[in-house]
Amino acid sequence: MAMAKKGTRLITVDGIGYRWKVRRRPTHSQSCYGEPLSFVVEAAEEPGALLVVSLPYAHPGSAWQPAAVVLPSTVAQAVRTARREGWRPEGRGPVFSLKLAESDVALVI
Repeated sequence: MAMAKKGTRLITVDGIGYRWKVRRRPTHSQSCYGEPLSFVVEAAEEPGALLVVSLPYAHPGSAWQPAAVVLPSTVAQAVRTARREGWRPEGRGPVFSLKLAESDVALVI
């Protein structure tokens, strides 16, 4: 399943194009229960398996703190880590989930 292109951003990591997106507003679980901020990545040219990345921080639109801003450098790090751990964005398959540690994320308070 490919994600909708509206609101996505493009990034090139190690010569390969990807499309990524963070939800503009927090989900109910993120807002009320402190579930982590996440973003989705897919191959830009021929979307295949999705990558869902969870961060150890709250969505900036929620009441939970501290919040993180997803920077392109964080997306690039997540793509490289996921590729090393077996994510194959060019092929069909299940969603690949990745949790990043605090040291992998730029924190903005």
